[in-house]
Amino acid sequence: MSIKKITLIILFVFIYNSASAEENLKSFGKFKDWESFVLLKDGSKVCFAQSTPIVRAPKKLKRDPSRLFVSFRPSENIKDEISVTNGYEFKSKAPVSAKSGKKTYDLFSKGRFAWVVDSNDEKKLISTMKKASRLMIIGSTDKGAETTDHYSMMGFTKAYNTTKKSCK
Repeated sequence: MSIKKITLIILFVFIYNSASAEENLKSFGKFKDWESFVLLKDGSKVCFAQSTPIVRAPKKLKRDPSRLFVSFRPSENIKDEISVTNGYEFKSKAPVSAKSGKKTYDLFSKGRFAWVVDSNDEKKLISTMKKASRLMIIGSTDKGAETTDHYSMMGFTKAYNTTKKSCK
């Protein structure tokens, strides 16, 4: 099973709060608009910082909750993996982007999740997120409607550092 599929399954379980996930999911703490977690699954741990958007546009579009994640999976040597779900199936091959100020980062999507295209850009995006007050995720639904989710970066650095330290 691919790493992206494993991440998708773990995050899907978390988002929909299954009873077994709750038993193995522990919060490291809430830091303003971000929270840090560890999920124990089959003897491996996945640590992640996550946030929900403070603004979702368009408001009238019905969709599931959106989340932005930075994940660590030590058993797979995965660090700083950025992923996002906008609460819908992304349009196949349509661009998804993360924007803050004049900086834009490209993401690729599969189903309901998107990831940063270039691993070097993940480190740059994390650096941007530490300095920014807001990050926008822009994507398109499978029906072509464009959405923009605005995430507050208040508390990101502390949540990120706590997650990274706790998942060594």
